[in-house]
Amino acid sequence: MLDVTALEAGYGESQILFGIDLTVGEGEVVTLLGRNGMGKTTTIKSIFGLLKPRGGRIAIGGEDLTGADPHRIARAGLGYVPEGRQIFPTLTVEENLRATARPGKWTLSAVYDLFPRLRERRRNMGNQLSGGEQQMLAIGRALMTNPRLIVLDEATEGLAPLIRADIWKCLGHLKSEGEAILVIDKNVDALTRFADRHVVIEKGRVVWTGTTADILATPEVKDRFLHV
Repeated sequence: MLDVTALEAGYGESQILFGIDLTVGEGEVVTLLGRNGMGKTTTIKSIFGLLKPRGGRIAIGGEDLTGADPHRIARAGLGYVPEGRQIFPTLTVEENLRATARPGKWTLSAVYDLFPRLRERRRNMGNQLSGGEQQMLAIGRALMTNPRLIVLDEATEGLAPLIRADIWKCLGHLKSEGEAILVIDKNVDALTRFADRHVVIEKGRVVWTGTTADILATPEVKDRFLHV
């Protein structure tokens, strides 16, 4: 589904990524882990064409889309839930969901079934929602594009524990529905309950990859690369 090979990227004269390799298969849940400032968001921005790579290859469904514009990446089947949510504040919940909708199994009704709270708030403006509701809306908006792969950058950052639990439940449901997911989050324990594989980066390089069984069996990975 997604194949990233030897990806290099940076800002100005500063290089941030040094040969990142990352794959997500059909129906697979993969995490991208690492401490703050290690290149996770830069990787995602490069994949989505928001930052032009300096080297390497990005392929989606076998098609080479290295350096392609964001609208081509979206049409290829990637849905994006960005860090900070970035919903449209002056549109209603329903208008946010319809704004980027494409035909497929994820309809307005299906998103409302997944997030009943959005149905209750469907006429409220985006800026009238709580942080948790905004994150639900951001996920719903990405699903309305009917992506082949949904990517979440900091899936539960800044959310209350009960809302985090709702988001993890949602992602578990999406996996059961066969959705491919790439997720960034700091809560490794929650991620290991439903993710298939994990990729750890440190200073712009992949330093460890493995399955959930692997990461549970090697606690030194968390101690060395993930703890602040």
